[in-house]
Amino acid sequence: MTYRKTAGAAALLTIASLGLAGTPAAAKAPAPAQCAASSMVKETLPNGTTWQLCWRIDERAGLILDNVAIASKNYPQQVQVLESIRLAQLNVPYDSGETEYNDLSDFGFGGGDLETLTGDDCKGGSAREGSDGGPQATRRKVLCVSAEPSGLAYRLHSYNFDTGAEKVYSKQGHDLVLRTISKVGWYEYVTEFRLADDGQISARLGATGDLSPSDYVSADKGWPIGKGARDYASMHYHSAFWRVDFNIDGKGGEKVEQYDTKVDGRGSMAAKLKTSKTDIAKEGTFSKVNRRWWRLVSPTSKNKDGHKRSYELVTGADDRYEAHPETTPDVTFTEAHECEKFATGNADPQCATKKTILDYAKDKETLKNPVMWVRVGFHHVPRDEDQSPMPLHWQGFDLLPRDFTEMNPLTPADRAGVNGRPN
Repeated sequence: MTYRKTAGAAALLTIASLGLAGTPAAAKAPAPAQCAASSMVKETLPNGTTWQLCWRIDERAGLILDNVAIASKNYPQQVQVLESIRLAQLNVPYDSGETEYNDLSDFGFGGGDLETLTGDDCKGGSAREGSDGGPQATRRKVLCVSAEPSGLAYRLHSYNFDTGAEKVYSKQGHDLVLRTISKVGWYEYVTEFRLADDGQISARLGATGDLSPSDYVSADKGWPIGKGARDYASMHYHSAFWRVDFNIDGKGGEKVEQYDTKVDGRGSMAAKLKTSKTDIAKEGTFSKVNRRWWRLVSPTSKNKDGHKRSYELVTGADDRYEAHPETTPDVTFTEAHECEKFATGNADPQCATKKTILDYAKDKETLKNPVMWVRVGFHHVPRDEDQSPMPLHWQGFDLLPRDFTEMNPLTPADRAGVNGRPN
């Protein structure tokens, strides 16, 4: 069986947990809250976008971002996006059926399992010191903050048919990246949030470290590692959950909308597609089908075009673990309650009967302050290249701004008038 640290062992190196509870809905502020200088990140990226947020480490959940706000060169007024975002569980069952862990609720990504940054862990960035989130007072360099190139942000070869003038617009993008590293057993997990200069937020979990030398199984449950056909490293799952609480423009009260696009007859050249909206007014669990997506939209905050600001959930590669009902939904929407801390294995005595997201959603509360639980699965089939150390493999999702601003926040000055159909 894989060796994992116990909570007692981890406590030897930790300081007081800062807690998981977000700000109650009734107390949401109209602007991003301030925090101590050591707990604040405020960075301006090369294209002029400024992200501001508070960060903290919880003994179980690890890195938590609070009060995330954005401003840009074209839109200098700071606007809040998130109340909080964090990991909410990592379920790890092995294909053998003999081993399973809930790494956050059973062990934790903070405290003694949170690594002190060293070597190349934060090369090119700034290693920030802070509480490691455990029950004993220890401040260490645990958060890496860096600005990293993200590739081509946009490209346009513009041509004026009246004058014949042409111009190429091309811009490289950048991300503000925040990451921590947690060691749980043989694995080392990288919690990472990437805040792009166009307003996109990416939540990612990376896995590295080593394959467990004690988890070798029969050929049908593993992959041959090492010489010949002697050692078969066990295949296993990583079902990661995130908890996302929006607070667009500091106003809260977002509405959840689901969009589905289906074939609706044929036109003269191709199939017609019809897109319909479904308002999700009550708690529930939902899964992807072709051309389905969700957004959380502010009922009151609008961009300069008069369109309601929102963020869209964009999911990518995913392996669903259907052996547990709670790891089957892709996304769950629930009403915010402070005691609902983990997607599975929840043990808060304030809601003793609520152990998983399915328990949170089953009473179908009306969504007045919705929380979004996102699950992304990865079935790890080991390979020779995984030893040693194991190359990082990633899983996660994106939050894409939709109508947050009336134009691209990186729009060059001489394209500022190109908004909608030309007069």
